[in-house]
Amino acid sequence: MRRLGRTWIAAGVLPAVMLGFAGWILVDAGIGANLRAAASASWARIVGRNDSSVRLVLLGNVDVRQVNLSFKINGRIERMNAEEGDAVTPGAALASLDKRYMADELRQAHARVAAQQASLQRLENGTRPEEIAQARAIVAERGASLELARVTLRRQEDLAALGFATHQRHEETQAAASQAEAQLQTAQKALRLAEIGPRREDIDAARAQLAAEQAALVQAERRLADAELVAPSRGTILTRVHEVGAIVAAGETVYTLSLAAPVWVRTYVDEPDLNRVRPGMTADVTIDSLPGRVYRGQVGFISPVAEFTPKSVETRELRTSLVYRLRISVAEPDTRLRQGMPVTVTLRPAPDGG
Repeated sequence: MRRLGRTWIAAGVLPAVMLGFAGWILVDAGIGANLRAAASASWARIVGRNDSSVRLVLLGNVDVRQVNLSFKINGRIERMNAEEGDAVTPGAALASLDKRYMADELRQAHARVAAQQASLQRLENGTRPEEIAQARAIVAERGASLELARVTLRRQEDLAALGFATHQRHEETQAAASQAEAQLQTAQKALRLAEIGPRREDIDAARAQLAAEQAALVQAERRLADAELVAPSRGTILTRVHEVGAIVAAGETVYTLSLAAPVWVRTYVDEPDLNRVRPGMTADVTIDSLPGRVYRGQVGFISPVAEFTPKSVETRELRTSLVYRLRISVAEPDTRLRQGMPVTVTLRPAPDGG
């Protein structure tokens, strides 16, 4: 009889317990969903929200800039001087291309500049005295030839009048005299040009051509210099993409460099505490691996755009889940701060409305 009573009691209590447990699960599921959604709003956790004199403690991550290094020109890689993990300084030679082709282009550019410089100098110096003397001698020679042609023409005219010369011979002599006169005029004009010298327009054109050749020389020198890949800033080599002998195009990544500076911390602040944060505020940054090491920094950027977590809704309770991104600039970073590392940021905000 006692055993039967216990059975009835268990049968009555068990459904009640199961019903209560199911209700608790449903309630907890709704609350948990809201908590998880609110927790995913940002990386930040804020303490002392209702007391403006209490510091804001935010959780964030280190943000380090990376640079893809590449050559400005095409070519075959001849040397690779850095390995992954190497620390480099500004101006350090990281890689170089085969420079033979660029060196040939540079020599050709030097030769063209030298030739154009000589041409310009020849025009600027004008006609040499010897050339003028030569032109005068030609004029004298053509004058003598004209005088001889005229004498011959007169003799042929006298013979033709007496009937001792043919008309053909007379016409040939007359044509020779006219030709000699034209040649004399040509020589006289050439002498005049020699005495005047080159035209100003020719000198200006030669000077412009020299400037073009000099610009081509500068480009050839720049191409030769661009065959060397140097580090733009202090940092650490993250990836070595190519090896010696590879043919690379201009702009193709050869190394990826993680810059040592600047180093930022990216974190988020909730909308109710946004008015307590100002650009330029000092910040203390700590990392879990070195709790006693404090990095000094300041708030450098507050995003003007809000981010919703959860998605934008119209209820007053969830409207406070808006967060704003902050960027903390670390004053004196070192190699312990690495990309993506979680950090803790401590701010002393101004009072609300301040």
